[in-house]
Amino acid sequence: MRLFLHELRAQQKLFWRNREAAFFSFLFPVLLLVLIGSVYGDEPIEGVDAATFLLIGLLGYGVAANAFAGLAITLVVRREAGLLKRVRGTPLTPATYLSAVIGSTVVVIALQVLAQLLLGVFLLDADWPERPLVFVFAILTGAAAFAALGIAITTIVRTAEGSSAVVNAIYLPMAFISGVFFSTEDMPAFLQAIAEVLPLTYFLELIRASFAPGESFAPSALAALTVWGLVGLVVALRRFRWEPREGLAES
Repeated sequence: MRLFLHELRAQQKLFWRNREAAFFSFLFPVLLLVLIGSVYGDEPIEGVDAATFLLIGLLGYGVAANAFAGLAITLVVRREAGLLKRVRGTPLTPATYLSAVIGSTVVVIALQVLAQLLLGVFLLDADWPERPLVFVFAILTGAAAFAALGIAITTIVRTAEGSSAVVNAIYLPMAFISGVFFSTEDMPAFLQAIAEVLPLTYFLELIRASFAPGESFAPSALAALTVWGLVGLVVALRRFRWEPREGLAES
């Protein structure tokens, strides 16, 4: 536990000292909420008012930005720089190191969610979650699922230079198609069909269930998101590498 807490503090320092990562992973979703919320309409969307709909969407976007994109890019960059390989030669076990990295991501997500909620409620007049415990459970479940998927996606990224391009090419279209900024009901049928299989769609459904008082807990969404998380976990356990991929290819 002592090693974990020490490494968790170190990971937090590394994150906040990296201004680019702190901006795009933490601050950018918060800025999007303020900027888009200032010009958003007032018509109810999918059972909630427009400001609350946007808040829900950007809460999901923020979690994906940190747990999926941010985590994946960080691990690939460190792997290709040889930092992950060096961890295996220290008293810090691989499991403790990864736990600290993921734990640091969860801390960032918690702070971001709090900032988004406060801005959404007090600046944009969005609603508080009607069921706070369901809301917290949804956020933690989504963070776990996207963290597993983020670690899994590192297995197909070969270079640090290409990590941002590959990861962004996956999660940015997913954000639009899943209904972060507008309802999927307004999209063409083929995009709706794609949205129905994306993990972010189910994550947003879980969050929305905690805001809408008359909405069910969405067990089907929970099951689908859990399956996505388990798929990511299996791939990560089987294929995650600590050694640089380019070095392996050259040898």
